[in-house]
Amino acid sequence: MTRDLDPRLLRAFVAVAEELHFTRAAARLYVAQQALSRDIRRLERELGVELFVRTTRQVTPTADAERLLPYARRLLLAQDELLAAAAGTGRPLLVDLNSAGMTSGRVLALARELAPECELMARYESGLTGAAAEIAAGRLDVSFGRVAGLAPAARAALAHQPVRLEPMAVLLPEDHPLAARESVPLDALAGGSVYAGAGNPRTREWTDLAGLLFEGRGIAVAPPAPMAVGAEEFRRVMAKSRTPVLAVVDFPAMPGTVRRPITAPVPLSPLSMVWRAGLRHPGLDALRTAAARLAAEEGWLRRTPGDWLPDQDTAVMRAPERAGARAGALTTRAPAE
Repeated sequence: MTRDLDPRLLRAFVAVAEELHFTRAAARLYVAQQALSRDIRRLERELGVELFVRTTRQVTPTADAERLLPYARRLLLAQDELLAAAAGTGRPLLVDLNSAGMTSGRVLALARELAPECELMARYESGLTGAAAEIAAGRLDVSFGRVAGLAPAARAALAHQPVRLEPMAVLLPEDHPLAARESVPLDALAGGSVYAGAGNPRTREWTDLAGLLFEGRGIAVAPPAPMAVGAEEFRRVMAKSRTPVLAVVDFPAMPGTVRRPITAPVPLSPLSMVWRAGLRHPGLDALRTAAARLAAEEGWLRRTPGDWLPDQDTAVMRAPERAGARAGALTTRAPAE
């Protein structure tokens, strides 16, 4: 048996063991399925054990795989910690945001003030499902989104800090019958459909939240549609489809549309900051401090009578960060209802 193991092979092993599906594991690691299968076979040869029993319908870890999995996780965590320690403040921290003016953008702006010596690099995409895979693969450091909507395997690799319970809203064409209202009762959307990112593999957690909100209320999640990129394309698609879009109250203004808060009940979008478990970086400390400060000053985690949040999200937003996150860093908890 070899005495040196390529960490890439261990990442392949852990991904397959957690997903129990080669296609999903390959997508999580952003590699071809054939390459992943080769890595698993190579690791099996080097270790001298069989790790998985594969059939056309399922992947089952062997007893050896279950025995070795905790060791593989510890080795990968140690590697991540070593790289982070070696990088220190010199390594830029890549932070995924929805928009500069939204909650995550405000957290980043304050963190830059708190730690001007750190290079906090922003990128602007959406979807925690997609971001979680990139965090696991080491291509991204921090993102924001709905943790409860992630697959258990993805959540296991992350630490998180609750940031905000943000009231949800609906985007409407300017001449929509509901646009004249200051707010839109949820039952006013009954009988129609609302777009919530269906079909976008990066935003599954958002589509799932919409489905929970609409269930039993006579509101359908609009079917998949091409994603509009840019304000002008958004305006054109909205004018053509006239389908309301589920959003949050601080979603950026879009041409040709109005944003109206949803009421009766007020649905909440649970936003957490997430990062790879074990990550150590002064920029992360600054982000966590900024998020906690803004949440406390502006009541971002406060519940109000009559609001709506799924039970699974309530539990996650109250839970402490995952074990393995930086010791001594700030944590926040959602106040009791």
